[in-house]
Amino acid sequence: MHRAGNIVATTANPDFGRELTLPVHKLGPDPVPAAVAHQLIHDELLLDGNAALNLATFVTTWMEPQAGVLMAECADKNMIDKDEYPLTAEIERRCVAILADLWHAPDPAGTIGCSTTGSSEACMLAGMALKRRWAKGSMGGRPNLVMGGNVQVCWEKFCNYWEVEPRLVPMAGDRFHLDAAEAVARCDENTIGVVAVLGSTFDGSYEPVAEIAAALDDLQERRGWDIPIHVDGASGGMIAPFLDPDLAWDFRLPRVASINTSGHKYGLVYPGVGWVLWREKHLLPEELVFNVNYLGGSMPTFALNFSRPGAQVVAQYYMFLRLGREGFRAVQQASRDVATYLSGKIAETGQFALVSRGDQLPVFAFTTAPGVTAYNVFDVSRALRERGWLVPAYTFPKNRTDLAVLRVVVRNGFSHDMADLLLADLDRALPELKAQPGPRRTAADASSFHH
Repeated sequence: MHRAGNIVATTANPDFGRELTLPVHKLGPDPVPAAVAHQLIHDELLLDGNAALNLATFVTTWMEPQAGVLMAECADKNMIDKDEYPLTAEIERRCVAILADLWHAPDPAGTIGCSTTGSSEACMLAGMALKRRWAKGSMGGRPNLVMGGNVQVCWEKFCNYWEVEPRLVPMAGDRFHLDAAEAVARCDENTIGVVAVLGSTFDGSYEPVAEIAAALDDLQERRGWDIPIHVDGASGGMIAPFLDPDLAWDFRLPRVASINTSGHKYGLVYPGVGWVLWREKHLLPEELVFNVNYLGGSMPTFALNFSRPGAQVVAQYYMFLRLGREGFRAVQQASRDVATYLSGKIAETGQFALVSRGDQLPVFAFTTAPGVTAYNVFDVSRALRERGWLVPAYTFPKNRTDLAVLRVVVRNGFSHDMADLLLADLDRALPELKAQPGPRRTAADASSFHH
């Protein structure tokens, strides 16, 4: 074998890439040419699924080439070093102000918030603020957090890591998320907050934030418990401002203390950016903000992560500049239109029953129709995967584990033409599925799926 350290031999040998064994458990002995390293890794990655056909993920899978170039230009900038990269820090501040304005904060320009690596980190920060504020007035009981059983797993992680009792409201019948009565019934003097989800990952539906806020207002009048709401707007926080402007879910409700969203979902940015904002500065306890003397400057930080690239934050600002309010409205409306079109066509087959239509988040869930016994949703997911489509099948949480569904997430770039291709492949699969003597796959057989 030619030694990789012999650059002349390796660059002249067209078969060198085939002779090379890629490192799996330990480093190789020598360097390899950049072109060879790139090609070998590129070829292995061909076995990944096609992002354009991935209807499981909420995460953005397409951006304009100019955004990609801008991100590459900022990949080496460390977000935490605000003294060396003051314009990147200014861009983060502008993004916070823009989101504060979208979410009707009392003072958008003065609203406190920050970028994060995603909504999971943002939720952890919001939860920490809820617990710390509760602790200042507590009588020593165990803190609890009220939320629906449909919350993203990061909230259960928060409760585990920060020793908070999770009070999960299970699904019941056709109620697939939190409602006001169930939320209030689980609150007490040790409740640090209620989490309301604007866009459930299970079916795309909004939770009734205004109704929950009104019920908590009434609870405070009756019992004196001032319990704040955190809105997990991971997806809906970038849908509702543009498509549902009259819906009261945000800082228009004084009970809403904080909101998070994922810039890398319907904020239309590649993975790696989230946002969390507080309605007013006093809602983020000062002791959670650290003033750090770092690389020549003193700056406040209240993120869980420290060093990270500025690329995604700059990309978020690019999308705000590029689309403006009307552009965002048009993009999100197109996604909702495709979702409702697709769900309607699937219902028309008579083989499926809709759990949701995609008329809130551009996301919908459906199950097999009553009387369909030859196949189940896991068989459908497998059949579509054979055509390249990634459509997850999964069961709902506690109390409704009997309900198994398929879910489709429509994102920017998924057009009516793509929807028609999916429908055509589903139509091709149905005759074979109907001919089965019974379902062939179960939830245990399906690949693991995390909503």
